[in-house]
Amino acid sequence: MRVDIWSDIGCPWCYVGKRRFENALAAFEHRDDVEVVYHSFELDPSHPTEKTVPVTEMLVGKFGMPKAQVEAAEKRLEDTAAAEGLAYDHGRHAGNTFDFHRLAHWAAEQGKQQDLLDHAYTVHFGEAKSVHTVDALVELAAGAGLDPDRAREVLTDKNRYADDVRADENQARELGISGVPFYVLDMKYGVSGAQPTEVFAEALARAHSGA
Repeated sequence: MRVDIWSDIGCPWCYVGKRRFENALAAFEHRDDVEVVYHSFELDPSHPTEKTVPVTEMLVGKFGMPKAQVEAAEKRLEDTAAAEGLAYDHGRHAGNTFDFHRLAHWAAEQGKQQDLLDHAYTVHFGEAKSVHTVDALVELAAGAGLDPDRAREVLTDKNRYADDVRADENQARELGISGVPFYVLDMKYGVSGAQPTEVFAEALARAHSGA
């Protein structure tokens, strides 16, 4: 059985959802039969490359909410993450994630996609460190056990894996996916959002049984 997951490294609910899904998968009787593949999705593809803004400032501008309301929402997210055993730092910046997605496709070819994603989520949300500049991404790659020099080569050539990222995003559009995280089980069952672990467990059981 295969689970395809569309997500973005800048998405806090993708961070939470990843932990919840993995908790469900760990308890799933047939977990060894499940292949998990992550796909690219950009929440804001129009964001200027290598220009970042504080996430609270970005949310105020995007949704037109008072800063206090944004900060309250971030605090609720912090509490939600903490309930899953995840650190959550409000001081992070938002930025363009296209290069990260290119790097993730390269990491997948090295058998290190999960390592890169786990490390990137921990660094970005837990420590409020950048996942946007080339230097930051090279450091991320090294932290995930990838060759930093080869990572820099990939990132410097803007065409490397760009088509793979766009193919993921085109597939998302074809499937009607407009937000992330989004989970597709055996290309039959869709689960939208960072659902509770119990919901993921039910979806895994249903997909495996073919019901």
